[in-house]
Amino acid sequence: MDAGKDRRSMKAVTFRRHGPSSELSMEDVDVPGPGHDDVLIRVNATSVNHLDITVRDGSAGVKVQFPHIGGCDAAGVVEDTGAGVERIRRGQTVLINPGTGCGQCTYCRRGEEPLCEHFRIIGEHIPGAYAEFVAVPARNVKAVPSGFPIVKAAAAPLVYLTAWHALEGRARIGFGDSVLVTGGSGGVSTAAIQIAKLFDARVVATTRSEEKADALLRIGADDVIVTKGEGWAKKYMDENKHGGFDIALDSVGSALWKDTLRSLRKGGRLVNYGRTSGGAVAADLGFIFWKQLQIIGSTMGNSAEFETVMDLVFDRKLDPVVARVFSLREAAAAQDYIESAEQVGKAVLLVGER
Repeated sequence: MDAGKDRRSMKAVTFRRHGPSSELSMEDVDVPGPGHDDVLIRVNATSVNHLDITVRDGSAGVKVQFPHIGGCDAAGVVEDTGAGVERIRRGQTVLINPGTGCGQCTYCRRGEEPLCEHFRIIGEHIPGAYAEFVAVPARNVKAVPSGFPIVKAAAAPLVYLTAWHALEGRARIGFGDSVLVTGGSGGVSTAAIQIAKLFDARVVATTRSEEKADALLRIGADDVIVTKGEGWAKKYMDENKHGGFDIALDSVGSALWKDTLRSLRKGGRLVNYGRTSGGAVAADLGFIFWKQLQIIGSTMGNSAEFETVMDLVFDRKLDPVVARVFSLREAAAAQDYIESAEQVGKAVLLVGER
């Protein structure tokens, strides 16, 4: 590896055991060498996803090799390529698709990589981008157009891919659908609000904070529900003569589950992709079968969906929401910021900034 001849180590934010954000530390580690079909990227910016926090604190339930480098998203410049890489050249500015399958199994050949037995997420199952360099399969790399802001590029991949797959791939959103987005200020949720509006949907977002309502309306939500205790779904539908949502997109889990399910019209679809408040939920099966509801799980997305949604981002039809920018050295503070749920949108880490 050419980069390794000149630079044997790099700065990376790692953790050596699960625990609070204080377990994160900047240290010198070996620069990864790209394999035959990999590229080595000099990271300019990465971002903080809730997944980074659950991997670090152990609640994701993923076994990692310590010291572990988190960070699912990356935008930067190709530093080196493996011998088998042809379409990517050194010096290109690129971002990464965080999800990778084996590329050989039936699911991967059908373009359903998240169902692959060997599906992995960069920064979760394998070393990530909280570092000066990251090595990823060349098939996971997409060129960033000249002039596109690197901060927005780094904020986009995981959240827009997750939101697109959940709404278009799993919920099969139709034009004019009515969509509820829970936990509206999160990265995936702000992406989902924008994506749903591309389908001319009427979008209602939930939040626990009245102060965030105006920001969610500016992003594109048609209305906002401030959730305080149970019963918010019935209250909203009664006050607005609302017949129920076609789609509820949920990442909150147990805290809002009962009302989220109750908010659906007959034949509605609840798509879940997270469990920020806990994953243990209960439901009345009679209510589900009488209303013919669908409860659908969703994880990440496939490579075709990644290409589609990132092209929409690059065409400025979707606009990544960046709440705050930190340096890589401030990764612990950035994770605390996201964990406190103060933000609307993403936190981005600039690599190389002191």
